[in-house]
Amino acid sequence: MKVVTFGELMVRLQPFNYERFVQANSLEFTFGGGEANVAVSLANYGLDAAFVTKLPAHAIGQAAVNSLRRYGVDTSMITRGGDRVGIYYNEKGASQRGSVCIYDRANSAIQLAQPSDFDWDKIFEGVDWFHFTGITPALGANVVEICLEACKAAKAHGVKISCDLNYRGKLWTREQAREAMTKLCEYVDVCISNEEDAKDVFGIEAEATDIYGGKLNAEGYKSVAKQLADKFHFEKVAITLRESHNASENGWSAMLYDVASNEYCFSKKYELKIIDRVGGGDSFGGGLIYALLNGKSTQDAVEFAVAASALKHTIEGDYNMMTVSEVEKLAGGDGSGRIQR
Repeated sequence: MKVVTFGELMVRLQPFNYERFVQANSLEFTFGGGEANVAVSLANYGLDAAFVTKLPAHAIGQAAVNSLRRYGVDTSMITRGGDRVGIYYNEKGASQRGSVCIYDRANSAIQLAQPSDFDWDKIFEGVDWFHFTGITPALGANVVEICLEACKAAKAHGVKISCDLNYRGKLWTREQAREAMTKLCEYVDVCISNEEDAKDVFGIEAEATDIYGGKLNAEGYKSVAKQLADKFHFEKVAITLRESHNASENGWSAMLYDVASNEYCFSKKYELKIIDRVGGGDSFGGGLIYALLNGKSTQDAVEFAVAASALKHTIEGDYNMMTVSEVEKLAGGDGSGRIQR
């Protein structure tokens, strides 16, 4: 089975441990980006995963490509050109101090890319699944057009499409997001959202829910999933449920709605001690895609995806470096991570 993901791969610059930007004397240099993170997860699970983007032909662009090759991601369809690799600066939060993310991605190679840079008919030959997020079309009208062409080509080739709504207010307005994502979601089969994205992008929200007070309403999330599915004729809707106790401790679970069976499945909840939150949603997406491609039931699929994401929160950097057996061991346990004897 082959999966293609499309998006931006960025340089991640981060102070050591939990230092603030203003006190740091050096920054750690790694790479990350929503759809690239998903590709790494899938490659680590043994799937044929390819990442598509545009990166400069210089040394930093090559280092970005190499960061994916290290984990077995197919980089052969990456277009080379442009001058910049996008950058994001990440300051990790702890306890009552939240994380800080600063973007420096204007005029990156992918942001300036044109539809002619990608031959989607060739890219989707022999492909089973295509994944993108709402972060990618947020880069500009030209990238919205590229995503639209990709979705149309994927449909023509019989490829399943998943999208994580992933609204980023630093990149575009709610109105811009709604206009673009309404067009793109017409082609999507599996939608991934969270407590806020459905509201920010489409004005759909769960009632009687306070994500900061640790109060979640199951019926409210069922309603959100059904509204999304009814609006766009999705086959499945996944909603991740994060209870933010503070920057270091979160409750983490999810719901998966299967439209055909009218089945709403809630996962067990994990109480996370967070090492690195970045990529948590992407690891959920990677886990869900793997589970669905391998024919897992609705309940087993959401359990696998949430367990994968819970484990990612323990790993530094964007990429999730877990194996299928490690994820299944946690998913099949009591959620504590303790060895079951």
